[in-house]
Amino acid sequence: MAIPVIDFSKLNGEERAKTMAQIANGCEEWGFFQLVNHGIPEELLERVKKVCAEFYKLEREEGFKNSRPIRLLNELVEKKSGDKLENVDWEDVITLVDDNEWPSKTPGFKETMAEYRKELKKLAEKVMEVMDENLGLPKGYIKKAFNDGEGDNAFFGTKVSHYPPCPHSELLNGLRAHTDAGGVILLFQDDKVKGLQILKDGEWIDVQPLPNSIVINTGDQIEVLSNGKYKSVLHRVMTSPDGNRRSIASFYNPPLKATIAPAPQLVEKANQDDLEMVQAYPKFVFGDYMSVYAEQKFLPKEPRFHAVGAM
Repeated sequence: MAIPVIDFSKLNGEERAKTMAQIANGCEEWGFFQLVNHGIPEELLERVKKVCAEFYKLEREEGFKNSRPIRLLNELVEKKSGDKLENVDWEDVITLVDDNEWPSKTPGFKETMAEYRKELKKLAEKVMEVMDENLGLPKGYIKKAFNDGEGDNAFFGTKVSHYPPCPHSELLNGLRAHTDAGGVILLFQDDKVKGLQILKDGEWIDVQPLPNSIVINTGDQIEVLSNGKYKSVLHRVMTSPDGNRRSIASFYNPPLKATIAPAPQLVEKANQDDLEMVQAYPKFVFGDYMSVYAEQKFLPKEPRFHAVGAM
């Protein structure tokens, strides 16, 4: 079983209907799918790989050697207790947003990542338009919800993560299982080193590395907007004894002040005779959701919806 791989360029040709159906299936049945021929130049993606590898070597590697995960792992190995490290991730990560300070020592990093983020944001908005159409929503509905109306108010962040080789990969995860809090997530993952897994029908499945593809997954806010038709999916990153896995995840999220609720068009009648509308999720302010998520990221998501609905 492998997650769907979809040729995004076929949206513009004779196979449009088939491609739309493939994306609908990816959203409804998987919550994850890989896009190829997505329109982001290969040359840019090759530059991104290069600057991120150099950035890790120049600015991050030394710091990771003295980090908390390494210290805790060494202590655990010395104890020989047979325990695992439960509440730690074997991950080096920085987050890029337009208005924070970016690393400046690595030649070309800033310029390349700014160009990459611009392309990714455009791709996110195209993907959301496809979701609108598949869900029967007006064109631009999801974008408008995630921008809190007209204008450019969405939060667009990019996490540059590395998962270095782990000498005791059986003792901890790279990143613990969780769903993503926000909207649409676009991941440019390592070509060679695998590690990302999703939970599908009770079993963990690898998201196979596919050179220069972009992995799309739906976050908790898409689940709410779609009134549960699209679900956010548990995923995790496994550690590996060899290979430094690169993972660049970009998040198209609402701003904290945005109000999120199921789209009225998707709040269907329970049955034809019943005039009660069935709304499966509460209406809430995204910032309140993030406060709950910060405490409960690695716990089941359903209580988060209940908690924020009661606020």
